[in-house]
Amino acid sequence: MVSKKFSYAEDLALALEIADAADSITASRYQSLDLVITTKPDNTPVTDADKATEKAIREILTRQRPEDGLLGEEFGEEKIENSRYWIIDPIDGTKNFMRGVPTWATLIALVEDGEVIVGVASAPALKRRWYASAGAGAHVIFDNRAPRKISVSGVSHLKDASLTYSDFVGWNERGPAFVSLIDSCWRSRGMGDFWSHMLVAEGAADIAIEPTLAVWDMAALDIIVREAGGSFSSIAGLPGPHHGSGLSTNGLLHDQVVKFLNG
Repeated sequence: MVSKKFSYAEDLALALEIADAADSITASRYQSLDLVITTKPDNTPVTDADKATEKAIREILTRQRPEDGLLGEEFGEEKIENSRYWIIDPIDGTKNFMRGVPTWATLIALVEDGEVIVGVASAPALKRRWYASAGAGAHVIFDNRAPRKISVSGVSHLKDASLTYSDFVGWNERGPAFVSLIDSCWRSRGMGDFWSHMLVAEGAADIAIEPTLAVWDMAALDIIVREAGGSFSSIAGLPGPHHGSGLSTNGLLHDQVVKFLNG
């Protein structure tokens, strides 16, 4: 491990500065009549706002953290072999963004020695921003008011739990188990994307689950959920955002959900 050059507070302050810059771009392009939409090689859409936002973030990090690595959804990776690197999703929920659905956010995370230590999820159309840093708890800002500390729920039984997800895409292999899990819970809602996991962090939901995600979809959410007192892992129960799927819970339900889905 290398000696630490910046404090977590300094890292978080920079992440929040980055979020401000991102919000100014995304909010100005949201519901624009001249929004430019193209299709990436993986057949997912990308807008001019996605690209402009990531470029702006890269410029800030190049200027203020030139020694750090960077992994972004739109423009790839640089120096991620370093002990510290940033993970950026300029717009999580691009399909929502391009259709005028307000559930989208810029996700910003910092990894140090393999663990996410800072995370920000900024959703200007929802007037919400969630953030966390290692050991400092998780917070939400609503409508530019004072930050409020958040924590997960105390629900301990599936029959009392609220489960959130995006849709049924990607559940082919685990379909019956997933449907059975839904039936075992008190209620389920298709919130989707980052918001499901932030609802878990706030204690408004108890389980958020997605079968297929990239690391930039999850890294910021991972630490926010954990600092709120919850657990974040893959569906198989592997901790962290590096394993291709995402499961957030209040912690009390985590082992139950992993067992339910994996037999």
